[in-house]
Amino acid sequence: MTGEEAADLRARDDGSADVIHPYLVGQDLNQRADCSASRWIINFHDWDLPDAEQYTGAIERVRELVKPERDKRNRESHRKYWWRYADYRRGLEQAIAGLDRVIVITLVSKVVMPVMLPTGQVFAHKLGVFATDDAGMLALLSCAPHYWWAISRSSTMKADLNYSPSDVFETLARPEVTAGMRDLGGRLDVFRRELMLARQTGLTGTYNLTHDQGCTDADIAELREIHRAIDEAVVQAYGWDDLVAAGLDHGFHETRQGVRYTIGPAVRQEILDRLLELNHERYEAERLAGLHDRRGRKRASRDSEGGATLF
Repeated sequence: MTGEEAADLRARDDGSADVIHPYLVGQDLNQRADCSASRWIINFHDWDLPDAEQYTGAIERVRELVKPERDKRNRESHRKYWWRYADYRRGLEQAIAGLDRVIVITLVSKVVMPVMLPTGQVFAHKLGVFATDDAGMLALLSCAPHYWWAISRSSTMKADLNYSPSDVFETLARPEVTAGMRDLGGRLDVFRRELMLARQTGLTGTYNLTHDQGCTDADIAELREIHRAIDEAVVQAYGWDDLVAAGLDHGFHETRQGVRYTIGPAVRQEILDRLLELNHERYEAERLAGLHDRRGRKRASRDSEGGATLF
C-alpha cells in the first residue's frame, strides 16, 4: 500500500494499525535520504484466520486483493494460508524482539554499506538484517576490510555486488568489538544521517560523492575521515598494529568497481591474506571442537529462506 492508503485504512479501522507496517526494500534503503520505506504492508504474521479476522478492514483488503492471486499459486501453503505474508519468518521477528534498532544492508548493491534502522517494519527479502544495535558492529560492517572481503567472496549482478551471507559474513573472522569501534560507529550513524537529510540524498548518492575525488565539500571530507578512522580502529582490533603504523594508504584508488576512496591496493591484499589465514585458523579450532558437520558446514543461527536474511 501507499502511505495514503495505509493512513486511510487505519482511519477507517483503528485496530488495523496493529497489522499495518512500513515495507522496506533495497531501493528505499539506498535511494531515500532517510532510508525509510516508501510502501506499507499488512502483516498477519503466522496467525490463524480467526485472529486475522479481528482486523476487519485489513482482512477485507487482503481477501479482495490478495486471495484471488494466492488461489492460483502452486505452493500449497500460499493457497492455504492466503492471509499471511508469504515470506514471513518467525526467526527474524524473535531475534529482533526488544530491539529498537537493527543494522540493515542491501544484499544486491553498488554501495555495500549498512545502516542502523528502526524495527517495527517489514524487511524485504533482498535485505540482510543483523540482529544487533551495537554501533561497534556497524563500524565493522562499514570498514574497508569487510568491503574487500565481500568483494573477494561474492558474485556480481551487473555493476552491483551480490552480497552472499554464507560466503561473506559467516566466513569473516571477526575481531572483538572495541570501545573505539563503538564510538566511531555511533559517530558514523549520527553524522551520515544528518548529512543525508541536509543534502536530501540517499546512500548511493552520498557515496558517489565520497568516492568522487573532485568533491571537496566539508561534509563529504568529514565522512571520508570517519571511514578512515573506522578502518584504522578495526585493523587495530585485529591486532595488526604494524599495518596501522605503516599507514593504510587511504586515498582515491582505481578498482574494478571504479575509483573509490579506500585503502591502498598493497595493504588491501595484505589484509585479505591475513583474514584468510585467520579464517583457516578459526575453522580448524571449530572443527576440533565439533562445531561443524561432516560436510564442514557450521550450524547457522539465522533464518534466510524467503524473507529478509537474518544474521
